[in-house]
Amino acid sequence: MTRYVCIHAHFYQPPRENPWLEEVERQDAAYPYHDWNERVTAECYEPNTASRILDSERRIIDIASNYERISFNFGPTLLSWMERRCPGTYAAVLEADRKSCERFNGHGNALAQVYNHVIMPLADARDKRTQIHWGIEDFRRRFGRAPEGMWLAETAVDVATLEALAESGITFTLLAPGQAAKMRKMSEKKWHDVRGAKIDPKRPYLCRLPSGKEITLFFYDGPTSQQVAFAGLLNDGEIFARKLLSLFGPDDGVPQIVHIATDGETYGHHHRFGDMALAYCLYRLEQEEGVELVNYGRFLELHPPGHEVQIVEESSWSCFHGLERWRAGCGCNSGRHPGWNQDWRAPLRGAMDWLRDNLSQIFEEHAKGFLRDPWAARDAYLSVVADRSPESVARFLGEHAAKELSPQEQGKAMTLLEMERHAMLMFTSCGWFFDEISGIETLQIMQYAGRAMQLARQASGVALEEAYVGILERAASNIKPYGNGAQVYQRFVQPAVLDLLRVGVHYAVSSIFTEYDPKTQIYVYRAEQLAYERSELGRQKIVSGCVHLRSFVTLEEDEISFAVVHMGDHNVVGGARPFKSDADFQKMQQSLKETFLRGEVSEVIRLIDRNFTSHSFSLWHLFKDEQRRIIDQIFADTHVEIESAFRRIYEHHSSLLHVMENINQPLPDYFKTVVSFVLNTDLLRYLEEPDVDLERFRDLAQEARRCGAQLDTAALNLRVGRRVDVMMEQVAAAPQDIQLIRKLLDFVRVADDLKLSLDFWKAQNSYFSLCCRHRELIDQMAAIDGQQLPEWRRAFKELGDALKVKGMS
Repeated sequence: MTRYVCIHAHFYQPPRENPWLEEVERQDAAYPYHDWNERVTAECYEPNTASRILDSERRIIDIASNYERISFNFGPTLLSWMERRCPGTYAAVLEADRKSCERFNGHGNALAQVYNHVIMPLADARDKRTQIHWGIEDFRRRFGRAPEGMWLAETAVDVATLEALAESGITFTLLAPGQAAKMRKMSEKKWHDVRGAKIDPKRPYLCRLPSGKEITLFFYDGPTSQQVAFAGLLNDGEIFARKLLSLFGPDDGVPQIVHIATDGETYGHHHRFGDMALAYCLYRLEQEEGVELVNYGRFLELHPPGHEVQIVEESSWSCFHGLERWRAGCGCNSGRHPGWNQDWRAPLRGAMDWLRDNLSQIFEEHAKGFLRDPWAARDAYLSVVADRSPESVARFLGEHAAKELSPQEQGKAMTLLEMERHAMLMFTSCGWFFDEISGIETLQIMQYAGRAMQLARQASGVALEEAYVGILERAASNIKPYGNGAQVYQRFVQPAVLDLLRVGVHYAVSSIFTEYDPKTQIYVYRAEQLAYERSELGRQKIVSGCVHLRSFVTLEEDEISFAVVHMGDHNVVGGARPFKSDADFQKMQQSLKETFLRGEVSEVIRLIDRNFTSHSFSLWHLFKDEQRRIIDQIFADTHVEIESAFRRIYEHHSSLLHVMENINQPLPDYFKTVVSFVLNTDLLRYLEEPDVDLERFRDLAQEARRCGAQLDTAALNLRVGRRVDVMMEQVAAAPQDIQLIRKLLDFVRVADDLKLSLDFWKAQNSYFSLCCRHRELIDQMAAIDGQQLPEWRRAFKELGDALKVKGMS
């Protein structure tokens, strides 16, 4: 009897987009990457598209896509980000599913997921339906097929959720073993109690529902999944494979499927090189006689369930108490903060439920005049979320509008639908999962709530924030200065709220440092310059103008006039207001310019104060990424001054430095700071050059090693890796060029002197692709210059050794 193995990975990151900008802003904790999505992609999602299989000498002997051989699901909000920001990885995930369909008779490896990781048993009936519908439609758009299975956030389940899945055509889902209550063979009447994870996970189970519908449930092997995630089973791919094989029972003629499920981030992010352990495990299993890798859809086609099951109502995999982790202080937490409590979860849940119910009432009351069936329109609104183009919006309104809508009515309809989108995003499970109400995940869902309330006020005039914040007062923070949830909201969320005037302020301030085109896009806003004038006096500048802003999301628009004076460095003062009239604006603009050019800056500030309602700008009014870019721009001049001073010290005392090295006397800390600054600056600068001076780079690397310089390893790892990638691309384009190969080989060896943790992932992929064409390349080289063939083969093999890839023999 064939033994089947299926490894499922749940790939997910909480949505991190700024609710007003619809983009992830810089997250410094993810350095040297822009944000955590980017970092986890580099550490996990991308490596799993081309993971390494090593020989006994730890050289690469094969590169394979793990996604082609495992079951997986990606959160739709994560895939939305990946589609925009990491299209190569995104395309590889889709291609892996396509290939798995070919391998498994039309059954793809990819599963759908409820849209934004809502705890489904705690959602109301409408949200259950929309979450499933959006998850299915998002899956169809991306993978080009209907999903067979769907992943439930935290595997949280109740019968109503299973009914909703079955109603939507989902045939199976995965649960933890502790979520099974009773089991029996289909041929038997007696039920057997399997509470306490006593269910046999090696078979599928049919769950018959009260409506008469049914759905298949797979209960993954819990202990082994835990060992993969937390107990070091990923330390060795061979041991991992042997563990899975050991889970099979005696061959009694009944098909068995050994399967596990973990967070996908386990394979590379939580456990470095976890993707390689997974790849080797899969490689090893494919060589095992009588064992087949399979996905759930294919297994069900071959072996339908012979047993029935009943579930534990309101249960999940990640809370021992059922669902309390998302609505009460049950004691489940990360374990990182002994003494903290999570009693704040209940009032936060209460605040969100109260807000949802009030938003639903506003939606029904105000949308019925614009949309034939407001809730059906919400279910279909994902098409607009996926494509904000005017054509997409017009198509959607053509299908769902109750009448011909004016531009203002179209904007109101979009505003109400956006309100409902954020009303679902604010229930993303991560907001309750961790330890403290001021944590970034909880602040994120509070921001969604803040955005929903702002949209509700714009569409209906109803103000909900005061009552919402009043409920949050009952949510005590574990951090005394933060007080409670109300204070956390007021301190961190309210300042983040944006409107068109604030977008205009950003445009005005950033225009001092950025030369905008007449029409440009700022995140989800179109900005059209109606008037603009700039004057400079020494280091001081003044800009004034008028800009037309329009949101791609809610279709709201306005004209904003502004004036900003920059007095050098970070000192900015300005004002903005909705545009009044051409005559008023031109008069004000002329007066500001004349006063500024007379050098009367204090009078300019007084004029701005008199003419504008919003004034005294600072760099704080810029959005985060632009803040960082401009501060870096300002500091560029400072860096030049510091570098000049440090370089003089370094060069003046270079002979003393060598003497101290020769007698093994450690450098004083202050001098080591100078040396480290200069050498880091030079190394990073050389890596940006179009053509690296290898001799000088080698000298710098050796100097850094000799004097014990504190290198910026994060930045150097990234820059060296990118330089190797570029050079390997050149080799791949001209693989017969021995000089290119030697140059890359020399650079890799010099970089190795820096003792960095270098990532040659992309270069290894390119080299391995060339190895797969080795006979073709040898023939080409022989035709070009047969006498050079031995030297070429030697150089190519040496490059493989340096990149740790087993090359051509």
